[in-house]
Amino acid sequence: MKKIFTSVLLVLVMVISVVAAGCSSKESSSQKDSKETSPAKESVKVGMVTDSGTIDDKSFNQGTWEGILKYKNEKKTIEEKYLQPSGEQHTDYVNAVNDLVDSGYKIIVTPGFKFETAINEAASNHKDTTFILIDGMTHKGDFKFVKHDNVVSVFFKENESAFLAGVAAALSTNTGKLGFIGGMEIPPVQRFGWGYQAGVKYANEKFGTKAEIVDYLYQGSFNDTAAGQTLAAGMYNKGVDIIFHAAGSVGIGVFNEAKQRAEKGQKVYVIGVDVDQFETGKISSGKSVTLTSAMKRIDVAAYDYIDAKLKGKFPGGEIITLSLAENGVGLPENNPNLSEDTIKKIAEVKKEILEKKITVPSTKEELAAFKK
Repeated sequence: MKKIFTSVLLVLVMVISVVAAGCSSKESSSQKDSKETSPAKESVKVGMVTDSGTIDDKSFNQGTWEGILKYKNEKKTIEEKYLQPSGEQHTDYVNAVNDLVDSGYKIIVTPGFKFETAINEAASNHKDTTFILIDGMTHKGDFKFVKHDNVVSVFFKENESAFLAGVAAALSTNTGKLGFIGGMEIPPVQRFGWGYQAGVKYANEKFGTKAEIVDYLYQGSFNDTAAGQTLAAGMYNKGVDIIFHAAGSVGIGVFNEAKQRAEKGQKVYVIGVDVDQFETGKISSGKSVTLTSAMKRIDVAAYDYIDAKLKGKFPGGEIITLSLAENGVGLPENNPNLSEDTIKKIAEVKKEILEKKITVPSTKEELAAFKK
């Protein structure tokens, strides 16, 4: 009886083991099937259409694109692509936008005022697509704002960053002669110029500098690099030692002229625009002719409003203006060509702007009335 009992017990143990193994196998198989059939989260397609120039223009296009790439690298939730239009007319921009929409891009970022009428049209035709229009607002060609719930228009207080650049220039010049070269005479470029003039004036009155903007002009485009170099050469020949450019690829010509002179030992500088252009100004010694840069954080704008859309907080239909207070404009964090004393004084001026002790002029009339 003892042998029989032992045999039965062994059989029962074996049966239980087989059943348990079978259940475990089925459970594992079920879990595996579940993992295999569960669809991966699909990336959102984010597209960009470039304005005048290329994606590596060291300026507006590149800054916008870097904001998109930063979002992709940090969040891992988007798939990105940019298109360079065949031209710079309304239809060229519309066609590029349509190509992205047809390819499934749900968020489209466009940098520059030239997109205003194109995005106005595209927003009406593609209501399921979200548009981030940087430095422009939607209208039909009459400059009367047209509201679209799928578009946010982002502007900047360029005059505030340019004001700080003007202070930096006045504190840094050795000849007392400064220059300004704008691209097209449009509001954002004008605000850069007005802020720059006000910053120089403020430094003269507050810090006792004696700087003067002796040459102030607009080239008329954003892509004539050769013209930019010619204009810069004329200014440097007059004794100007610092030129602030707000001119896109025209400004690359300014850099080219400054670098050629710096290679020969001449001490001249350029103030960059839109993005930190320190690298653009580097010469063979490793030094840079970039004094500082009046930045518009276009990368921040692209990044933040992509994020807002994906988090369900997109401010569709709104016109938003970013200032020093929102870190939307300003000078670079690192400015190797500025002295410690200059950096300290710029920080003081920035604090006064943030505390509203200084109202930086944003129009020609405000500039004329501006006092320290």
